[in-house]
Amino acid sequence: MSVPSYAPPPGFRRLRLLLAWDGAGFAGWQSQPHAPSVQDTVHAAFARLGATDAARPVAAGRTDAGVHAEAMPAHTDVPGGFRVPTEKLARALNAHLPESVAVLEADEAPPGFHARFSCTERRYSYRLLHAPQRHPLWAGRTLHVPGPLDVPAMNAAALSLIGTHDFAAFATQEDRQTVRELRALVVRPGPTVHGGQVWEVHVAGESFLRHMVRGLVGTLLLVGQGKLRGEDVPPILAGRERGRAGANVPAQGLTFTGASYGAPASTT
Repeated sequence: MSVPSYAPPPGFRRLRLLLAWDGAGFAGWQSQPHAPSVQDTVHAAFARLGATDAARPVAAGRTDAGVHAEAMPAHTDVPGGFRVPTEKLARALNAHLPESVAVLEADEAPPGFHARFSCTERRYSYRLLHAPQRHPLWAGRTLHVPGPLDVPAMNAAALSLIGTHDFAAFATQEDRQTVRELRALVVRPGPTVHGGQVWEVHVAGESFLRHMVRGLVGTLLLVGQGKLRGEDVPPILAGRERGRAGANVPAQGLTFTGASYGAPASTT
């Protein structure tokens, strides 16, 4: 099967960006009519550099309100006469972006590149602060879990979710087809904190349903807290009923951590 090739409109050239942002002040990536979005913020920075006709940037993933990004690939098409050299573009854009958004890299996109449609894998991490007391330096980046947390039980339950399944039980208000391939779902230790530990739920797949990652983490969290048995998870998956799975965990603990093009980075 041939791979589709995506090209900019005539008279434009495509730039590839790598972005990072703090999602707390945004209604997500996607442009919103009455709320700040990362897409509109980056687009406005290009306009301030003279690229008033630049296309709205396209990202590998469209994150929800409050979700962060550590390394989000994106592209935009600028007029052929855009004069800012690519080697200076990241710094130039950052001068016109708020502190909550940064361009980490900027270069010419390879032929046929499309940040969304060429992407073969997207990766997220959901961070849990497992400690008796909340920690101000982790506020807005983690979900505080003060009580017991059985991480081995969470990982055992996660194994039954990896693979190609119908994930309707973990999606919110989804009108697309709900079969997806989940390539990775594992809880790993992150930084240690006073009296506790940050745990990171790593998730990888080609694409995800609306709120699917947060629903998966919410279900594993119930297992870790002893409110749900690990053997209950496969019937929840098979039943396709959203009300039987765990609630969506809050957005502030979720971060888009990276994407792959060509061969995916993770395996089932």
